[in-house]
Amino acid sequence: MAAEELPSQFDVVILGTGLTESVIAAACSRVGQNVLHLDRRNYYAGNWASFTFNGLLSWIEEYKNQQEVQITESEQVWRSLIDEGEDVVPLSSVDSSISNLEVFCYASEEEEKEEEAKALLTSCQPMNAVTVSEETTRDSTEAQDTVTGDDATAADAKTQNKEHEFSEPKEEKHTSDISEPSQSQEEKDSQPISSPADPPVEVEKKISYQKLVKEGRRFNIDLVSKLMYSRGALVDLLIKSNVSRYTEFKNIGRILTCRNGKVEQVPCSRADVFASKQLTVVEKRMLMKFLTFCLDFEQHPEEYKDYTEKPFRDFLKNNKLTENLQDFILHSIAMVTQQTLTEEGLKATQHFLRCLGRYGNTPFLFPLYGLGEIPQCFCRMCAVFGGIYCLRHSVQCLVVDKASNKVKAVIDTRGQKISCSHFVVEDSYIRDEQRQSTAYRQISRAVLITDRSVLPSESDQQISLVTIPPLESSAPAVRMVELCSSSMTCMPGTYLVHLTCSSSGTAQEDLAPVVSELFHISTVPGEEPSEGAEERSKPAVLWVMYFNMRDTSALDSSSYTLPTNVHVCTGPDGSLGSDCSIKLAESVFQHILPDEEFCPPAPNPEDIIYDGDGPQAEGPGFEESVNTEAEEEGAAHEKSPSTESSEPAEMDSVTQQAPSDTTPSTEE
Repeated sequence: MAAEELPSQFDVVILGTGLTESVIAAACSRVGQNVLHLDRRNYYAGNWASFTFNGLLSWIEEYKNQQEVQITESEQVWRSLIDEGEDVVPLSSVDSSISNLEVFCYASEEEEKEEEAKALLTSCQPMNAVTVSEETTRDSTEAQDTVTGDDATAADAKTQNKEHEFSEPKEEKHTSDISEPSQSQEEKDSQPISSPADPPVEVEKKISYQKLVKEGRRFNIDLVSKLMYSRGALVDLLIKSNVSRYTEFKNIGRILTCRNGKVEQVPCSRADVFASKQLTVVEKRMLMKFLTFCLDFEQHPEEYKDYTEKPFRDFLKNNKLTENLQDFILHSIAMVTQQTLTEEGLKATQHFLRCLGRYGNTPFLFPLYGLGEIPQCFCRMCAVFGGIYCLRHSVQCLVVDKASNKVKAVIDTRGQKISCSHFVVEDSYIRDEQRQSTAYRQISRAVLITDRSVLPSESDQQISLVTIPPLESSAPAVRMVELCSSSMTCMPGTYLVHLTCSSSGTAQEDLAPVVSELFHISTVPGEEPSEGAEERSKPAVLWVMYFNMRDTSALDSSSYTLPTNVHVCTGPDGSLGSDCSIKLAESVFQHILPDEEFCPPAPNPEDIIYDGDGPQAEGPGFEESVNTEAEEEGAAHEKSPSTESSEPAEMDSVTQQAPSDTTPSTEE
């Protein structure tokens, strides 16, 4: 136990590894603060996490078991550590931010071998050719998986090897890092091979539940569905801090909407407007004129001053825009509600338009392997600058100095008392008795695995954002993000679909009608729709999960009865972007360190020069080499090999760790 004890003094202790907490940890560590970052879970990112399919099934089981756990406080352990003049604030040990979780499986329950046998019997191709093709593809895929997985595991080990408790192997998901050309080749190879004499026969191989489980590590399923505005606060911070080098991104290919049960593309750029077949010539001119006005609407206040206190929809009607255009602008471009005021709607439209063209034809980016990568990137930056990480490790209570009403220490789940100057905590760790109000907003979420896109196109490797206007006047608008396999979030041949809306009931009540309208749901697992039925044109749902997530983004410091140096971070909000979380992180950082810069750029590994006792400090060696170059010219051939052989070792050391006591000295 003594060998595993943490240092007893930190500047900042942070509880929870969500996006906001991770950004604060990286910002504090970057400017020289000693940071201890804990999480009671066995994975990073909290409610921002991404899971493999098998990992998600385990998370569901943990959620169900957690509901049955009785909360017990080991008060005798930490009461003995409290001195005179100190008080305690206990924290919650159970996460109640997720509720109403329901899971339904519509994929065939038959064994995979039986499905393959049926597919082979119904085809007219040589059986041996298919077998060889499948085996070759599987072998090549596994070989690629192995190579790429080692690299990703080594990269992730930089932050995780220092943990006192190791997390479940999150880096496993990187083992499916196959480039797009490889995936397209895999799909090509897996197609049935027919003899030249026979007509080509397409055999659609049904995806069974066993197949989803077997290929589970190819999935990266986000608990919260968000995209990144190309000129939003998150992208700006990733660029400014150099954290963007830790991950990769993919453009959102198209923005769609669902009107009258039909999915169609939204014209949002100049090229899209003039190429659109949904709009008349008159509508195209009206839309371009309005979008041009929105780009600099502040310069023309006379155009909207009479509508500043009226809904944005009324302003659109006043501009004589058709119902078609009003729906496009309200739900798919501004992405606001019917009650949103005009000025807010104009700002949202302007932000959308300014983000166009920076990285593609739409304003949005998506991180490969899922949104859960982003908090981990900031955690990695924190660890590089000395932060200490422990998963499956929490805080039982806060030790408060009665005289100053400030937290002076925390007592962790191992009974260790750790002093700190500031304490940052995720909202789900706060008990109800420490809140001014327990009335929360909720987000309704659905996660679907489907067999094809809602709007098939020439390229099946597109990420789509679909906006669905309210089906009823009282119902909320629904936002849908459809992810393809090249986003590294699902296996080839499937799509991962996220639905999100503000809650008016349970997630299933809010979103099941939308799922039924856009997708085919079989009454018997694995059953196909009858020939000619309208349902046959819809993508089939293989698996679906509904749940509600607590939205505490409207709360501020006055919403809690906590000491003054305790900073609460709210969880994910219901908006499409992450600006709310980034602004909160910057606000908390400025409160802790008002004179420091928020997330200054991290130096590139090749620019780092170690001082003092650092490993193989480069500076003196280079200076000495320069000063004595003329004297040692005759021995150049002897010294050259050692210089060349040592330089890569130095560069590797710099790249892998800084400082050496927080990350492993060598990559495995």
